Amino acid sequence: MSPLPTARYDDRRRTFPALGARLERTGTWWGDAWVEALEDLALDPARLARGRTYAQAGHVDAITVTPGRITAYVHGSRPRPYRTELRLRTLPDQAWEDFLDTAAQDPAHIAALLDMDLPHTLADQVDLLPASGDLVPDCSCPDDGYPCKHAAALCYQTARLLDEDPFVLLLMRGRGEQETLAALTRRNTARMAVERETPAPELPTVAAREAVRAASRPELPPPFPPPPRAGHPPAFPTLQDAPDALALDLLATEAAARAHALLTTGEDPIASLSPWQDAVRLAAAHPGSGVTSTTRALYAALSRATGRTPTDLARAVAAWRQGGLAALSVLETPWDPPAGPFDRARPALTAAGHPGFRPWRNHLSTPTTQLRYGRDGLWYAYESDPGREDWWPRGIPAQDPVEAVIR
Repeated sequence: MSPLPTARYDDRRRTFPALGARLERTGTWWGDAWVEALEDLALDPARLARGRTYAQAGHVDAITVTPGRITAYVHGSRPRPYRTELRLRTLPDQAWEDFLDTAAQDPAHIAALLDMDLPHTLADQVDLLPASGDLVPDCSCPDDGYPCKHAAALCYQTARLLDEDPFVLLLMRGRGEQETLAALTRRNTARMAVERETPAPELPTVAAREAVRAASRPELPPPFPPPPRAGHPPAFPTLQDAPDALALDLLATEAAARAHALLTTGEDPIASLSPWQDAVRLAAAHPGSGVTSTTRALYAALSRATGRTPTDLARAVAAWRQGGLAALSVLETPWDPPAGPFDRARPALTAAGHPGFRPWRNHLSTPTTQLRYGRDGLWYAYESDPGREDWWPRGIPAQDPVEAVIR
């Protein structure tokens, strides 16, 4: 990665000079996830496009990052620039303790951070990356768009900062770089001291001459006990002509988790899934929603392998994130529920101020909202643009149909 412009900062305040005009980002997976959070937030794609153009043209001045806040002046159509801000939630102390403990347990994690790389396992440990709706934009311009083009430009330029230095993401969430590295150093030192003081366990052995003796041989020692959890894969560097680092990370993590489950329970947790269900599960486990270059490639590969379209896969991923295999079944398999909760749903919805639902098999629909009753007794909410009949899962399932509508 190319170095960032020299930044002047104390540990919890960093100011980066204007990045200038540039058409392309480095394109790290965490930078892509940041952009996806912006695009999930946006109500107007046209404003996003203008914001991207502003960013590429270098309209964003110096960016200041402090815990929970990113600010900059963004030049628009008027002579005076607008003060633009992005806010996001900082993490509580216990979340940081969990993050530091996870990072200190594996030297590869610390090495990856020092190499300006962010392993998936660390980001997932405490939800470092913003989820949909986690970013809150604000701007002094008169545009009431959410976000306006100036806030979108700041967000796109912030993604460039994150591409080059993942510690900027940690600072946004509440901890400075030196503070984080000092805490990791203390934990690593303490761990090494404990390891030096703890004697190696005595393992049962068999003398070589006894093991190869032609007469009766003693039994081999019992196998080692399984570890408490699956191991983490190493940090895979991104090298020219090498296999995709994200694909390797996904495969290694998947293999470790399945092997650990098989070793400890005797069962493969995903052996019963069909190729399509497993493809949906893999795509749903990947951060993002299939709109960046990395996730588009993943969705395209999984779609080709299963004979589906990327749109089919994206819709199925939305269902899987809504409720796993049961929610995917609700998406794909209409059925005729027996008399009971399904028949009582329409009167309950009307009494709660939600009239006009039309029944069809296990579906209740209005022009823009649909509820589907699952075989598990839960109600699953869907939404569509008026007149489109293009239903997409939203929210989380509920036992009460009224609760499912308002979530």
